[in-house]
Amino acid sequence: MKRAALWPEHSLPAHHVPPPWPGRHVRLDGTLVHVRDTPATGGGAEPALYVHGLGGSAQNWTDLAGLLADRLDGQAIDLPGFGRSEPGPRYTIPSFADRVIRWIEHSDRGPVHLFGNSLGGAISVRVAALRPDLVRTLTLVSPALPFLDFRRSLQGRMLPLLAIPRGERLAAWRLAQFSPEVTAQQVMEACVADLTRISEQRRQEAIDEIRIRYEVAHYAAAYVRTFRGLVGSFLRSYLPGEGALWRQAAAVRVPTLVVGGRQDRLVDVRVAPQAARVIPDSRLLMLDGVGHVAQLEVPRTVARAVLGLLAEATPSLVTGMGESGTERDMAG
Repeated sequence: MKRAALWPEHSLPAHHVPPPWPGRHVRLDGTLVHVRDTPATGGGAEPALYVHGLGGSAQNWTDLAGLLADRLDGQAIDLPGFGRSEPGPRYTIPSFADRVIRWIEHSDRGPVHLFGNSLGGAISVRVAALRPDLVRTLTLVSPALPFLDFRRSLQGRMLPLLAIPRGERLAAWRLAQFSPEVTAQQVMEACVADLTRISEQRRQEAIDEIRIRYEVAHYAAAYVRTFRGLVGSFLRSYLPGEGALWRQAAAVRVPTLVVGGRQDRLVDVRVAPQAARVIPDSRLLMLDGVGHVAQLEVPRTVARAVLGLLAEATPSLVTGMGESGTERDMAG
């Protein structure tokens, strides 16, 4: 485990709040996948792929993808059943990882710089372990790798739902009890440590995303079944077997950045440092006063850490940006 280098602040574009990047539907293996493109603004940019977390969407990466567009040609996908993608037959880590692999193969852009937040982090670990030929670097933001003490997560209160027959129907009923505005506020309070960092534009976009959930019949089932699959993967990771997520993390060989927020309320805050210890070629950045979605809450800090990773892994992407002024941060 290494320290995560923070590239100089002046290396980033001037601060602004871009709208969501243009999206399109692509038919992949018979179902529609929604993808947002963040075109490169600089020459020689390399391909990147962004994977969101449970209940999220491609829009979770708007700011970070924009800040990195000078060096990375970005795509962010909506996982099956989330955002604007059609539902899938299965909602497990292996099935999602297979989908990401198929997308990289279909788009013919590999190897990519792969980013994953929360559930997307667990998916990305599996992709990098199984298909290192498709991944240049790996960036994990609060990855949902296994932990067993669910008292350390707000998601723990959802566990009884998994034991209820037809829990999807109960989840759909519960979702309908709140307005999109209330639901969006609850989601942000769970994911973000300091809500003053979230602009009014991003708040409105979050409400619009919630409205989409109300319009599709499959969302509640996708959410509950994905959460069930995630919990199942946690339990299996402490049993023998090559498919265990922590064993797959140890098999990752690409340069990796792990970012964690010390005020994360959804993933045990001990997971990010453990992931950095387990993944051989890793860098760790722990952020005080930051929650579960650092790429949304402090995108410029995360972007600086990504540029530090790229400087080590692919120096040509940061040519002309000297080491002078580089700062470093490290988990305590």
